[in-house]
This record gives sequence, C-alpha cells and structure tokens, in this order.
Amino acid sequence: MTENDQAPLRVIAIDGPAGSGKSTVARAVAERVGLPYLDTGAMYRSVAFAALRGGVDPEDGEVVGNLAESLSIDVSPEGTVTVDGVDATIEIRGPEVTRAVSVVAANPRVRGEMRRRQREWAEVRGGGVMEGRDIGSVVFPDAALKVYLDAAPEVRAARRSKEVTDLDYETVAADLARRDALDQGREHDPLREADGAFVVDTSDLSIDDIVDVILERLG
Repeated sequence: MTENDQAPLRVIAIDGPAGSGKSTVARAVAERVGLPYLDTGAMYRSVAFAALRGGVDPEDGEVVGNLAESLSIDVSPEGTVTVDGVDATIEIRGPEVTRAVSVVAANPRVRGEMRRRQREWAEVRGGGVMEGRDIGSVVFPDAALKVYLDAAPEVRAARRSKEVTDLDYETVAADLARRDALDQGREHDPLREADGAFVVDTSDLSIDDIVDVILERLG
C-alpha cells in the first residue's frame, strides 16, 4: 500500500481554555466512539516538569527546546504520565508546573516537537480523540470534527478551584486569566477557534449533554 492509498486518519480535535471541560469531555467522547484518547496538554506539562526538576529556567528557550527533543514522554489513556521513566502524574498538575507551562508551551521548538509527536501518535493508531489548544487549528486542521469548548471565566475558575484544593478561588481565577492571556497572545500557535470548529459553551451543560451535542455533530 502506498502512502496515497492509506485510509484517512479519523481525528476528533477538542480545543479550548483551561476549565472548559476538555479532558472530561474528550475522554467520554473517545469511550463512546471507540477511539484512543490523548491529552496533549499533559505533554507540554511534562516538558515543564522536566525543566523544573532539572533546575532549568523555563524561560531559557534553547535549553528547554533541547530538553523537549530528548525527553521520553508517555501519556496513557488512563491519565498516567511518565517522563524519562519517572511517574509525573501528580506533579504535572501542581501549581509550579501550572505556572511554568504557558512559557514552555510558547517555545517554538517545544511546539514543533510536541506537534510531531502528536501527529505520529495519531498516525500509529489511525486517529483518535485529541484535546489541547491547537489540535484543530494547527496539528490536525483537516480533522473529521473540530470542537472548541469554552465557558464563562467564573465557571472555569470554579471548576478548576475544585480540582486544585490547595489554592483558593481568587488565586485560581487570577492564574486562569494570566494563562488565557499568554496562550491567546503567544506568537506561535496561539489558542483560538479553528476554522470550521463547532463551538460549544459548556457553562450550563452537563458532561453528558456536551458529549451528546458533539456526537450529534459527528453524525
């Protein structure tokens, strides 16, 4: 079989800001349609984790770029994350990594390497449900379905503050606003609605409602 004869990838791209419900929705959609699931944000968090663990300044673009290209990162569908053989599942969700990840994710070399790995992941599996911030706009602009989830800032902050028990609502809300500004304002692959994306405001919807809406769109 030649490259031109290969079956097209079946990718469902789910993008959106933190607290919009991407991870929970993407996992549920993947289960319903029988496709593998990938949290691409965990990959960027893994690079930030490795930088902090190695005493590397996240702002040092060259060193962080070299690090990203050399790391072994494994993100399982169940959510376990291993970085160079170290279980980083809990640490990558901690406040230190959360504060550093937007700077790391703005690094063009990091983005290029993670994009390459994400495409390779989907090609090996024939597709998948992939969630992140640039899946539909950059990684797979020809995805079978592109979804952009969003919610009111106060709703997103309330959701995230329930997940991060060691930070109060005001701190979480400020962190989200800062990260939104960084993600939307970065030069390379900023967070935005992909062309042709199906936009869903999740503020007043349950997870089941969101999944049903997405699957109706998928047809």
